[in-house]
Amino acid sequence: MAELPITLAGKTKLEAELNQLVKVEREELKVSISEARELGDLKENAEYHSAKEKQAIVEGRIAQLQGILARSRVVEVSKIKSTKIVFGATVTVLDVAKDASITYRIVGEDESDSRENKISFTSPLGKALIGKEEGDTVIVKAPKGDVEFEIESFEFID
Repeated sequence: MAELPITLAGKTKLEAELNQLVKVEREELKVSISEARELGDLKENAEYHSAKEKQAIVEGRIAQLQGILARSRVVEVSKIKSTKIVFGATVTVLDVAKDASITYRIVGEDESDSRENKISFTSPLGKALIGKEEGDTVIVKAPKGDVEFEIESFEFID
């Protein structure tokens, strides 16, 4: 099993979600299932089936999070000294077609979030940026066609 890089913030967020699921939601579901059992016939007990279904979803997510955390290797971004873009970099690029600057943070697969401009190092843009320097131009193959970006700056911040 190969290790996957993750930022400290990403690991902390996943650990908080796991903690919430294990200590709060799992315990609430135990109570819900117990109360639903007391209602009688389990074959026609919608509350029981609903609680069991939710329990399966929660247990699946717990197992998924435990697997992610077990194979993750934390990269301390603030300690990176590089003249090229690598995992953890916060990169400002110019979308040449739109003439607009956008700042992205290159993170692990399990912590990427397009709403927060966090892109995975395995995404097309992430792959294109890795190894490049300030002033370089990258072309990303997108469903709507090739998109050209010019790298304006990058830094390593937590």
